[in-house]
Amino acid sequence: MFFYLSTRKIAVPNNVKLKCISWNKDQGFIACGGEDGLLKVLRLETQTDDSKLRGLAAPSNLSMNQNLEGHSDRGAVQVVTWNEQYQKLTTSDQNGLIIVWMLYKGSWYEEMINNRNKSVVRSMSWNADGQKICIVYEDGAVIVGSVDGNRIWGKDLKGIQLCHVTWSADSKILLFGMANGEIHIYDNQGNFIMKMKLNCLVNVTGAISIAGIHWYHGTEGYVEPDCPCLAICFDNGRCQIMRHENDQNPVLIDTGMYVVGIQWNHIGSVLAVAGSQKVVTQDKDVNIVQFYTPFGEIFLEWFGHIRILYAHGNAFIPQHLGTLKVPGKQMCSLSWEGGGLKIALAVDSFIYFANIRPDYKRWGYCSNTVVYAYTRPDRPEYCVVFWDTKNNEKYVKYVKSLISITTCGDFCILATKADENHPQTFGATFVLVLCNSIGTPLDPKYIDLVPLFVAMTKTHVIAASKEAFYTWQYRVAKKLTALEINQITRSRKEGRERIYHVDDVPSGSVDGVFDYSKAIQGTRDPICAITASDKTLIVGRESGVIQRYSFPNVALIQKYSLDCRACQLSLNCNSSRLAIIDIAGVLTFFDLDTRVTDSTGQQVVGELLKLERKDVWDMKWAKDNPDLFAMMEKTRMYVFRNLDPEEPIQTSGYICNFEDLEIKSVLLDEILKNPEHPSKDYIMNFEIRSLRDSRALIEKVGIEDASQFIEDNPHPRLWRLLAEAALQKLDLYTAQQAFVRCKDYQGIKFVKRLGNLQSESMKQAEVIAYFGRFEEAERMYLDMDRRDLAIGLRLKLGDWFRVLQLLKTGSGDADDSLLEQAHNAIGDYFADRQKWLNAVQYYVKGRNQERLAECYYMLEDYEGLENLANSLPENHKLLPEIAQMFVRVGMCEQAVSAFLKCNQPKAAVDTCVHLNQVRSGQLLSGTAPLKGFLGESEMQWNKAVELAKSHSMKEIGSLLARYASHLLEKNKTLDAIELYRKASYFFDAAKLMYKIADEEAKKRTKPLRVKKLYVLSALLIEQYHEQMKNAQRGKVKGKNSEATSALAGLLEEEVLSTTSRFTDNAWRGAEAYHFFILAQRQLYEGYVDTALKTVTGFLFKPSTQLSSHSLLESSLHLRDYEDIIPSVEIYSLLALCACASRAFGTCSKAFIKLESLETLSAEQKQQYEDLALEIFTKHTPKDNRKSELNSLLEGGEGKLPTCIATGSPIIEYQFWVCKVCKHYVLAQEISNYNFCPLCHSSVE
Repeated sequence: MFFYLSTRKIAVPNNVKLKCISWNKDQGFIACGGEDGLLKVLRLETQTDDSKLRGLAAPSNLSMNQNLEGHSDRGAVQVVTWNEQYQKLTTSDQNGLIIVWMLYKGSWYEEMINNRNKSVVRSMSWNADGQKICIVYEDGAVIVGSVDGNRIWGKDLKGIQLCHVTWSADSKILLFGMANGEIHIYDNQGNFIMKMKLNCLVNVTGAISIAGIHWYHGTEGYVEPDCPCLAICFDNGRCQIMRHENDQNPVLIDTGMYVVGIQWNHIGSVLAVAGSQKVVTQDKDVNIVQFYTPFGEIFLEWFGHIRILYAHGNAFIPQHLGTLKVPGKQMCSLSWEGGGLKIALAVDSFIYFANIRPDYKRWGYCSNTVVYAYTRPDRPEYCVVFWDTKNNEKYVKYVKSLISITTCGDFCILATKADENHPQTFGATFVLVLCNSIGTPLDPKYIDLVPLFVAMTKTHVIAASKEAFYTWQYRVAKKLTALEINQITRSRKEGRERIYHVDDVPSGSVDGVFDYSKAIQGTRDPICAITASDKTLIVGRESGVIQRYSFPNVALIQKYSLDCRACQLSLNCNSSRLAIIDIAGVLTFFDLDTRVTDSTGQQVVGELLKLERKDVWDMKWAKDNPDLFAMMEKTRMYVFRNLDPEEPIQTSGYICNFEDLEIKSVLLDEILKNPEHPSKDYIMNFEIRSLRDSRALIEKVGIEDASQFIEDNPHPRLWRLLAEAALQKLDLYTAQQAFVRCKDYQGIKFVKRLGNLQSESMKQAEVIAYFGRFEEAERMYLDMDRRDLAIGLRLKLGDWFRVLQLLKTGSGDADDSLLEQAHNAIGDYFADRQKWLNAVQYYVKGRNQERLAECYYMLEDYEGLENLANSLPENHKLLPEIAQMFVRVGMCEQAVSAFLKCNQPKAAVDTCVHLNQVRSGQLLSGTAPLKGFLGESEMQWNKAVELAKSHSMKEIGSLLARYASHLLEKNKTLDAIELYRKASYFFDAAKLMYKIADEEAKKRTKPLRVKKLYVLSALLIEQYHEQMKNAQRGKVKGKNSEATSALAGLLEEEVLSTTSRFTDNAWRGAEAYHFFILAQRQLYEGYVDTALKTVTGFLFKPSTQLSSHSLLESSLHLRDYEDIIPSVEIYSLLALCACASRAFGTCSKAFIKLESLETLSAEQKQQYEDLALEIFTKHTPKDNRKSELNSLLEGGEGKLPTCIATGSPIIEYQFWVCKVCKHYVLAQEISNYNFCPLCHSSVE
């Protein structure tokens, strides 16, 4: 950073000495007070019509110079302070008179006056929002008032002499500075909190006084989170900078001077300390101003008075490096300008101004993009702006703890402190982030080396600390030339990252191992600057030694010794010369390859050139000429060719780029005044003299003379300028020669094409188009009746709107294919800007079905998308894509239709299943409504099964299983059975039906319902048997051999045997409940004997032969049905029927069985015993007649079938057998039925 005294100074009339000065940072007013009641308000304003003269380079005039008379004849004005929020000025003189001034119609007038008449006002301070002012008097009185003049509170601090006061940023704390050097902390209500610990006064003896207290309020943000912002300085030069009033580890500085005042700049990044210092060679003191960062330890490299502070315990010992001397006898006060670019200094009876040129480390220029950073009060991070100056677009990103910005080509490096809480830091403390020109991070690199200095080439990033430097070969998606690839191939083999200590002597092989321990090894001669090109790396050291390395394979080539300490280094385009700007702002040049003989007669490499310029703060080499460079000296830009300067240009811009004899600079000072809205007016282009002279010669003298001048001063840009001028005059020979000299192959081809044209007007039109005057060229083509050439011109430009207009307005028929192409291109234009509705209109005209489908989809016009799908022919390539669009939005029917139309049934089935699962997930997560979901889900499954069956898909089994699982999850078992039945999966359906029947039986549901379920299960099994028989017969169909028939029979038997047990169980269940129901029906209809026969004849003879000894023994077979009908119900029915038929013996045995059942509770058993006692006390437990069943059994051995219609045993030889269930009915009974009583199949 560089600062210097401006040529402007303001003298106070009558040599009245100044006492104080204050610069209003918002409105720019300067208030100064002095002896004899002097109070002046001044205002400097820039007055120029030249847009290039802005900032410090612009001339400024006094737009206001008003003397305020309120303090006349009342002694010296000692305190002036601004309320910038309410535009008020508060002043006080040595007699205690306080005046508040207000601006009215361009002049300042008294608004309020207060005089306590007891003591002198020593300090006044407005809080951050301008609502309150605190006034302290020498006798210890404190008054806090509001902006409208009302007193809020007051307090007398007895026995204390006050001299300073300041508010905290949040207005909750007040600091009072005492005359004895103590600082007391109070709250905003005047309550004492504590004394401040002053670490900077340790081991200090003698009387001291406070020179200044300034607390930066953070109105423009902070340079870092938790940044020190409270500065306290004493007259002996001791200073401490604190983060808050209780900071136990402040930054300590010994300025080595007598201090009279301090002040932060507008963003709290620089602390100015004003005072005087003894000079050994002189008897008098010299006025100086020193500048410090908030952290004190590293001073921004300013070229005036600079201090680098080294850590030593809790203190920092500054190293004095230079001084900005201020003329005059005694400096009494200083104040920053609002933008931080100027400082006003009150010295004797003069106001001096020092101009500041910040060394903006946080900015760069790459690919027409200015990258800059600034702080905001509402965010702790840096706001980094990537401003595309060509398109006037900006991209913003926020970066924590930004250190510097470095650019090269199309990319930039952001050097930051690593986030300790970030999981990807790997313990590293710093990170280098590679970004493109719109701020997109491409590759971050975490390092354990402090990146104080960063340089960048096309392929590498070099970061250096004080002791070591680190090289990183970054990779980006960009084509490199063959030469560049060859240069970096070897380094890729050796590794992309290297670390070198500055004291090492690398040989270019494998010296630079990746070891961060090198970064912490000390050195006596630290690094102070670096620069690099594609083949050379330069490292500058504080002693003045310059170390030259080959690059990218780092090998120490040469060491040079200079008599200055560099702070900025720069190599020209061929790495032959090095520019050095030292800490004093002196620019020198060093020729790296020249061999000269030194004073001892030895030949040495390198020569310090004779050119030397002072007060330089920026410079840039030309990218295409090693002898051209531009430099900034104060507010002037100089361009040098072969070390000869051109006339200066008045500007204060920072140089972005120097190429093609044009210099691009940016007014960073102006941009950072309103960083959120950069203007193109702040980008300036300057042409160097040779370019200006060549253009003037061409315009005023002629091409021949200009050609000779360019021949003497060759440059590709000048030859191109000559070629363009020759083209305009249709001097094709000169144009071709000039294009050859500037190696413009396209220009040569263009000239040759012009030479083949016969018409002069045609040539003129082509030249006009070449220079970009397309409207004029088109008009000429149309005047020549060459509409085709006009259309061709617009086609090259991509101006499809104009192409369409020309096609429609022409007299001839338009080319249909070109018209279609134009419509589609315009549709693409609207689609790229997401104007889908407009795009649809042109895609329809252009018959672009692919893009039309996309537009319908983006517009959510699914009806239009469906119509488009219906209009497409079968197997069209777009149909699968349209179907997928429908799938993505959950439109099953439309998606299936599209898939079927393009002959993709499997995709259609998968769609049905997928959408059903998606909807189920949405339902479970609560993101889809229940209403309508179930019906829609079933439709999708049914559709899937139907499609699978109709297209004979192999996956039907797995699909049915998934669908059935889906139905079972929703307790839709009957629907799953129906699904299997329709799909002819009878065995799976039967298993589910049997399971339902068992569950219903256990629930004690209506017996008729349970019987039907068992029957249905058995019928499904029978269908399965029939299906398997037919399948086995089909396999041997057409083979009539006996072996074949026998094989078919065996296969049928095997199939039947695998399901016979399951079939018997189903029919058994049906039989049990059939006769259970039949017996009860007969009983309630009064056929008690028949009912008893039904019970005893079937239930007691289910499947085995029944003995004739006793009915009790027969009852042992009941256990075969207890898994279907509970024993208590069976024996209860038996007891009831026997009692009704007066077969009390059978009834008694039934009661005995009931009383012995373990499933009954004691209470239930007691009830049965009581009932039995009541019955058998009246009736003997003996059957009155012999059972007909027993009579029948005594006469034969074989088991008797049972009639399922009556429940009676069949003893006749004529009976009917059901073809489905294989059960029997008496011949005389079947005539009364149309359907089988058990399975309800038709009676034939």
